[in-house]
Amino acid sequence: MRLILLGGPGAGKGTQSAFIAEKYKIPKISTGDMLRAAIRARTEIGHQAKVLMDKGELVPDEMIIGLVKDRVTHPDCEKGFLLDGFPRTIGQAEALIQGGIRIDAVIEIGVNDDEIVTRISGRRVHPESGRTYHIEYNKPEKDGLDDLTGEPLIQRDDDKEETIRHRLGVYHKQTEPLIKYYKNLSEKHGDAAPKFVSVKGMGKVEEIRDLIFDVLNDLISDPSFKKNYH
Repeated sequence: MRLILLGGPGAGKGTQSAFIAEKYKIPKISTGDMLRAAIRARTEIGHQAKVLMDKGELVPDEMIIGLVKDRVTHPDCEKGFLLDGFPRTIGQAEALIQGGIRIDAVIEIGVNDDEIVTRISGRRVHPESGRTYHIEYNKPEKDGLDDLTGEPLIQRDDDKEETIRHRLGVYHKQTEPLIKYYKNLSEKHGDAAPKFVSVKGMGKVEEIRDLIFDVLNDLISDPSFKKNYH
């Protein structure tokens, strides 16, 4: 099962992709994780990516495509994979097709902008460990301090409201057209194209998870999927 998860920043893609990867035993391929690893390693790509990410801008297609095309050739992707955070543009989606990377389904998690701003701007992080809190939904025991070490929590630059609003603007302009793109592919080409499904991303995490599982279970039980899956 080869999947793409779409949604704005803060829509819950990371959380839901972890559920999917665990249940269906496929690796989650997060371009964000790959880029952050490059940043930690202080590679040239990592430096370039950090400058762009801190501004809330997208990393260039050629940089991301190269990372993804290499990753899906690894042995753990033989039975499928889940792309989290890629593609982000129609150009990237077309690069997947041109690269011969087949996708079975595209799932959109829909969340409105105001909810996304609340979710992201309230995040606080312990820099050393990466432990994450939220000022409303997951408060630390002591305001502004990590539960385990008592060290100060920070708000990352890309979690500030101004940056989030900018990221949402970029998403609506460059990434949201993918929804129409994949929907049209599904309607025009049927079984030859990825199945496109939109899931409402408001509500409890578990409720959203179960909606996605229902979609994927229906996909697996579809005779055309069984015929084409290998």
